[in-house]
Amino acid sequence: MRQTRTRRVDYAALAEWRYQLRLLISRRETAARAAGIEPQQYVLLLQLKGLQDGGAVTIGKLAERLQVQHHSAVELVDRLVERRMVARRRDDRDRRQVVVTLRPAGEAVLRRLALYSLAELRTEAPSLLATLRRLVRSANGRGR
Repeated sequence: MRQTRTRRVDYAALAEWRYQLRLLISRRETAARAAGIEPQQYVLLLQLKGLQDGGAVTIGKLAERLQVQHHSAVELVDRLVERRMVARRRDDRDRRQVVVTLRPAGEAVLRRLALYSLAELRTEAPSLLATLRRLVRSANGRGR
């Protein structure tokens, strides 16, 4: 195997980036629980809303976006159907596919959590962007 040029790794920036991402996710998880839903349910609602304009949203598509197994996405959808936050039906064009849609209760919870998330980003964004810039400079070999 041919050796490529050795680059300096900015471990401090990588560690800081991972820490900031974890804080961001942790705060959203706490907010989701406070709103009465599990964090993965919030992510499913968010992905569902974000994908709606692209046409029918299937359980398979949600599984991909959540990076979970198909059966795990089915379980998440089942729980949200029970709470009347989403609805599901067979796709009109391909009866093998199950399409998921947001219901008003899911939309209301999602809106509250999304507004919270956007407000939090106002304070989180500057440090996230600074760390990301540092990582990009490091990856491009320009150091700090």
